[in-house]
Amino acid sequence: MGLFEQEKPDRLRSDRPHSARVWNYLLGGKDNYPPDREVGEAILTTFPDFAAVARQQRVFLGRAVRFLAGEAGVRQFLDVGTGLPTADNTHEVAQRIAPESRIVYVDHDPLVLVHAQALLTSGPEGVCDYVEADVKDPLRILEEAARTLDFSRPVGLMLLGIMGQLPDEDDPWGVVRTLVEALPPGSYLALSDGTDTSDALNTAVAAYNAQSAHNYHLRPAEDIARFFDGLELLEPGVVRSADWRPHLSGPMPEAPAHAVCGVARKP
Repeated sequence: MGLFEQEKPDRLRSDRPHSARVWNYLLGGKDNYPPDREVGEAILTTFPDFAAVARQQRVFLGRAVRFLAGEAGVRQFLDVGTGLPTADNTHEVAQRIAPESRIVYVDHDPLVLVHAQALLTSGPEGVCDYVEADVKDPLRILEEAARTLDFSRPVGLMLLGIMGQLPDEDDPWGVVRTLVEALPPGSYLALSDGTDTSDALNTAVAAYNAQSAHNYHLRPAEDIARFFDGLELLEPGVVRSADWRPHLSGPMPEAPAHAVCGVARKP
């Protein structure tokens, strides 16, 4: 019996939609269940551009990692809220540029764990590890990641689409601050999240929250910009995903500006 079959009865909760699997469906993936697809279709009915926004976020990940592994010379990455593996995962992009790169992925969905063990495998010169942990527990994330990453050397912290899963009362800004404070100077934060700029998107996310095991919280762009407080924000600043250093990849899918992103350096 394979690991997937062992995990499924107790932990995969295929009877309820899950954010990683809904996101996988919106990206055109196949690692999802009927409840995930039903919610995904409900989102697309209310907000047809949502799939394009999801793909924009994926392209931004590639751009950010290319910058960090290339121009910035980062050789270690901590990717929190990994989601289900697709094409051009963080380690694949980084290790094309610097094969010795070390990557730690963090997620708390058991289905992500199954796929991570099978697909998030490092090249021979580098290292990949996977930590099963909740973003709400940054100290555990740091403790587990320290088995693979050297926190005396710069780290690229990737937080893409994950901080919106924490409500304001869980102090997502404090979570990011805890993670960043553990990193040495010269480290970078790459972060993106959805904004509350569209009534249709707000309605679609509310419908998702009503059915899902995990809620998503859209925020004003200025609240997302607060995640970079105390850091040196790189040009072009906090901008819509399509506008962050487009020369680092091909064109993005066309979509309204309902997700913003940025990359900043720890001085």
